Amino acid sequence: MTALSETGGIDLRLSLQRPGFRLDLQSALPGRGITALFGPSGCGKTTVLRALAGLERAQGRVVVQGTVWQDDAQGVFMPPHQRPIGYVIQEAALFPHMSVQRNLDYGLRRILAAQRQIEVAHAVSLLGIGHLLHRAPATLSGGERQRVAIARALLTSPRLLLMDEPLAALDSTRKAEILPYLERLHAELAMPIVYVTHALDEVARLADHLVLMEAGGARAQGPLHELLARTDLPLSTADDAGVVIEAIVAEHDVPYQLSRLRLCDGSSLWIGQVPQAVGTAVRARVLARDVSVVREPPAATSILNVLPVTLHHLQHDGATTTLGLSLGHGQALATTLLARITRRSSEGLGLQPGQHLYAQIKGAALMR
Repeated sequence: MTALSETGGIDLRLSLQRPGFRLDLQSALPGRGITALFGPSGCGKTTVLRALAGLERAQGRVVVQGTVWQDDAQGVFMPPHQRPIGYVIQEAALFPHMSVQRNLDYGLRRILAAQRQIEVAHAVSLLGIGHLLHRAPATLSGGERQRVAIARALLTSPRLLLMDEPLAALDSTRKAEILPYLERLHAELAMPIVYVTHALDEVARLADHLVLMEAGGARAQGPLHELLARTDLPLSTADDAGVVIEAIVAEHDVPYQLSRLRLCDGSSLWIGQVPQAVGTAVRARVLARDVSVVREPPAATSILNVLPVTLHHLQHDGATTTLGLSLGHGQALATTLLARITRRSSEGLGLQPGQHLYAQIKGAALMR
């Protein structure tokens, strides 16, 4: 496994004024893992990425793992070609007259041999493109081209990988094809990745840290699991609102084709059988629409997952109420579940913050 050196996070203080748009962002991002910039079109996500790359001349300060890339107060501005970044956009932008191998060689030549931290064989293995090396870009599928583009970016041994909606141009089949490779990057490379997207399912599957952008600024930012569970943010009212839960595969019930996940508090979550071995760390997603609540534990139910929870927040939105729930009764745990029920049901149950309830979870999807 290649491990790029990590000496700190990313400090951003950026401002930019255009007709009809103002960027004003202050953010401290982790020095490892995937940070998602998420928000509607026009909120400034790509502008932030371009400012990080030095392609957009915003004002302020950019410090990456202890190195100052920009500090206008000190007259420092590192031009784009001097910033050790990899940049992947929607279109793969491969050189059409070069084979896949020659496209990769181009990326490798951008870094001195003594500074190379990722070898060709490792990048090829990570992205699963060994069988494509002698092909021309025109003969590749969209997903294959994008995997080659990511490998080429990695071969520059970047200290920061920037990805601007890399799956937006792909259909659902190609998107499903490439997501596991992005997960491998997350698992095997100790470098920060800043990932721009407007797809909440990509955020839930890939991100560790989230910057929720709105009108050129950060509406909220922090660890993914915390922001997804906040009922005061628009994430909780989306059709596919839900939370991610880190867990361990505890056992497989082969006759019933089920697997049991052990959650951080020791409770369990049954899901459809998964291929991961017992003891493997995984991430599951539970959608708010798949969670209901009852005041007392049901005597008999077809739902396999009934967990004790504490109600912390209620957010009414017309005829719908979103509940913020913590696992357990009375324990000091972070909010880990959302439930979406009708407002009539909420009022009929007399729900109030602090109540001990039971969450019935109809289903959960394994993300990774």
